[in-house]
Amino acid sequence: MAAQTPAADGGQKQPITPRSARGLRTRNALITAAREVFERDGYLDARITDISKAAHVASGSFYTYFNSKEEIFQALVEQVQEEMLHPHLRERTGITDTRQLIDASNREYLRAYKKNARLMGLFEQVAQVDEKFMALRIERGNAFARRNAKLISALQENGEADTSLDPLITAHALSVMVSRMAYMVFVRGQRIPFERLVTTLNKIWENGLQLTPADPER
Repeated sequence: MAAQTPAADGGQKQPITPRSARGLRTRNALITAAREVFERDGYLDARITDISKAAHVASGSFYTYFNSKEEIFQALVEQVQEEMLHPHLRERTGITDTRQLIDASNREYLRAYKKNARLMGLFEQVAQVDEKFMALRIERGNAFARRNAKLISALQENGEADTSLDPLITAHALSVMVSRMAYMVFVRGQRIPFERLVTTLNKIWENGLQLTPADPER
């Protein structure tokens, strides 16, 4: 593991949050470079010196923004998580039809997972040996489930979904299904065509929620 820079009191120094445009560009450059190095070398073999070199900054500058390799990996994972959660889908797309909304949500998630497959595979590996990253993984899953639970609750209130289902438990079950299938296909290399994957997951969502029949006039 990479050495961490201590603070004057012997604890870990707090990383600087850039206030200038230049500082923000440097931090972002380090995160972009970290992605390149992690995806190329893997988590264990990635080195801070290589990240600094790829970002075109001095090695010492790394510690202005991050304490360790673990910390920049966490920042990278959090950045990708924000992309993959794709909140406010209904507001962004204007989609109101339930089945179309489920389809759009699953498509966005699967496309983002495919784009970030190498990193997601590393995150899965690191989470098995590092409690901090396991906690991040759990929170990512919880955030995804909470978002989907809101959709399920709204469908139940509108009389479109089975009201006997617990929204959060159902959301966890369906979310895990989608995320593990994404892992199998995009990380483990299971050969399933993208369209077949999406339509199958959509159908399981619809059947699991017992959605009311689609309006033929829509």
